[in-house]
Amino acid sequence: MLRLAALRLLAVVPIALGVTIICFVLMFVAPGDPIQTLLPDNATPEVIALLRQAYGLDKPLPVQYLVWLGHLLRGDLGTSIGTGRSVAAELGAAIGNTAIVAGGAAIVGFSLGLALGLLAGTHRGGWIDRVASAVALCGLSVPQYWLGIVMVILFSVTLNWLPAMGMGPHGLSWHWEDLRNLVMPVATLSLIPAGIVTRITRDRVAELLRQDFVRTLRAQGLPTRTIIAHVLKNAAPPILAVMGLQLGYLFGGSILVETVFNWPGVGFLMSNAILRRDQPTLQGAILVLSLGFVFLNLLVDLLQSSVDPRIRRG
Repeated sequence: MLRLAALRLLAVVPIALGVTIICFVLMFVAPGDPIQTLLPDNATPEVIALLRQAYGLDKPLPVQYLVWLGHLLRGDLGTSIGTGRSVAAELGAAIGNTAIVAGGAAIVGFSLGLALGLLAGTHRGGWIDRVASAVALCGLSVPQYWLGIVMVILFSVTLNWLPAMGMGPHGLSWHWEDLRNLVMPVATLSLIPAGIVTRITRDRVAELLRQDFVRTLRAQGLPTRTIIAHVLKNAAPPILAVMGLQLGYLFGGSILVETVFNWPGVGFLMSNAILRRDQPTLQGAILVLSLGFVFLNLLVDLLQSSVDPRIRRG
């Protein structure tokens, strides 16, 4: 297992380097000049040149990349053009807020998906299967931003049950007044992972229940609970892989949901950075989310190997 972990870590190094190159290049492919957002329309060429020099944008792109990579290796993500603050400091606060919403959505979505998928797989063709499949289809079809707007109109504007946006008065705490602000963002984000996990769990469980080993277990007189436990153990590797991907998507794909609910997470920070053409903040946010996704998949790969040693390679 240690050898497998070492090999996977070595494979991550070139992937991480490729991620830094893509993040850097994307900022220069996008239209617009971030320096122009800081200056009035009547700024002289001399002032523009001095500001570009101050941010290191006057150097050739390969030199800029090597300088940026050197700062990254020292833990320096740069300084925000829009606020003048450290990008690492802004991301540190935003990542914590996103982790609360994404973690809550993962717990709700994965739990609901596993429960519905297991029920649908063990009652294939029945009304439970049809209901679970309908829920999964809604989760895969309904746009998250549209659902968020509908929930705001219904539960905030019409019924006045939940706050429309922002965090609670105490920030992140266990006060009900603060937890109320999490209900709609978590419910909105959990819809897609719930639908995907329901589909994969249902299909995998239904397929395994037709296998010969299940008939053998039943012939031996084992209780249904024990048989289902064996089925879930064999179904775990592909389900874990899907969960790992969805968890990464929850962290990286929350920009629209956080914007709808004005939640101060990484997605909301990226949205503001795009509007301001804040290149260092946008680079840092994309880089952190991308590397987080890479390492999350590494952990899922190792977890799959521990659950099912047959998939170990090398």
